Amino acid sequence: MRIYVDMDNVLVDFRSALRKRGLAEDMPDADELPGLFSEMDPIPGALEAYRKMVEDGHDVFILSTAPWGNPSAWSDKLTWVKTHLGDVAEKRLILSHHKYLLRGDVLIDDRRKRGAGAFHGLHWHFGPEGEYPTWDAVLLELDRVT
Repeated sequence: MRIYVDMDNVLVDFRSALRKRGLAEDMPDADELPGLFSEMDPIPGALEAYRKMVEDGHDVFILSTAPWGNPSAWSDKLTWVKTHLGDVAEKRLILSHHKYLLRGDVLIDDRRKRGAGAFHGLHWHFGPEGEYPTWDAVLLELDRVT
């Protein structure tokens, strides 16, 4: 299966970088802060789940959106992927504001914006508000459908 995985609040805990900087977690325009995206902690189970999907033979890509007004976010996201996933995700990062343009079997994303809701394939809504609240839930569903 070709699987796309979002970064913010799926692979990474966006608010963790704000906490590290001593900033309010609901700070407006936080995504405009230079360097922020490289400082985020992984979501529990995310790195292990990503590696397992790859080991199980799935074609896994990271599909994320970077804020248009924060040029460092683009390189920060690449830095994060290199630091936390290394070779297993080498050249597997796609940054796009139009996720619906990509073709695949599954998109794991916490939002329906940026084209996620119009993705041509299954959209697995991740996080506390979604049908897949944890990475364990994602892996169970993946085992069920493959």
